[in-house]
Amino acid sequence: MTGGDPLMWLLEPDNPSARYLALTRLLDRPEDDLEVAAARAAIPGWGPARAMLDAQWPEGYWVGPGVGYSPKHKATVWQVIFAAALGAPCSEAIGRACTYLLDHSRLPDGLFSAYRTAGGAIACLNGNLLRAMFQLGFHDARLDASLEAMAGMVLHNGFRCRFNAHSPLPARMSDGLPCAWGAIKVLGACAQVPAERRSEAVRGAIEMGSQFLLAGDLAAGGYTTAGSPSALWQAFGFPLGYTADVLEALEVLAQAGVKGHPRQTAALELVQSKRDATGRWSLEHTPGNTWGRFGATGQPNKWVTLRALHVLKLSRG
Repeated sequence: MTGGDPLMWLLEPDNPSARYLALTRLLDRPEDDLEVAAARAAIPGWGPARAMLDAQWPEGYWVGPGVGYSPKHKATVWQVIFAAALGAPCSEAIGRACTYLLDHSRLPDGLFSAYRTAGGAIACLNGNLLRAMFQLGFHDARLDASLEAMAGMVLHNGFRCRFNAHSPLPARMSDGLPCAWGAIKVLGACAQVPAERRSEAVRGAIEMGSQFLLAGDLAAGGYTTAGSPSALWQAFGFPLGYTADVLEALEVLAQAGVKGHPRQTAALELVQSKRDATGRWSLEHTPGNTWGRFGATGQPNKWVTLRALHVLKLSRG
């Protein structure tokens, strides 16, 4: 097919994850729609979601007990993030995983940490986990406190990260360089909160994140780093872990209510340029060391196509 509409491809029953996400994100079908409910209910028993859940320990963790950050991308943190990306429902197994992370990865101040100390409380981790738990529909009163703690961290340090710095790594987050990946993850989490429920701190974090992303070259990923700009910025991927790409940047900006900026327009032109003759987008990056598989790089991919179409839809809305 040439110049076709890929929607029918995304709605095929062979991939319930892509079908569910297309029904809800592209067609705006409600969660109680029978087709939506059936597609979402099928996700845990299928493909990469099943491979992930089959590897879970009864206590709720993956690989071993603890904070669940390492090894990438098989430990507990990543499974919660990837489950949300797949559109999985908050099953009993997923609920146990979320509760486990709140019990074992959350510091007394409310921030999630890759270690057991404040030195691992990075913006990308906190944004990723909060957004994932919100998308999964997981409910726990501690999430509100963690959201406020993350927003407060951003308002205090900006998006500085000790891991975006020249060696040796500084001990404090405030001594690192600002990180665009962290800004995207934080913005993505904050944008999940309905506008009328956003606190002053959350609104401030959204404004700060939007200004930061639009101050750089959104299409090229032209943000300050300790090395060269990451090639992953323009490599459309699925699922995303601690890295981000231009699709995710465009998505969270639109969800935060930012539209029509010239830098967004240039980035959207990049998105359109990657569309093939069939109206699909290829997988250019996928994490290694995962329980499940998400497609072959260089080949048309339902999740990447869905991400691109969703961004284009949000930009028009």
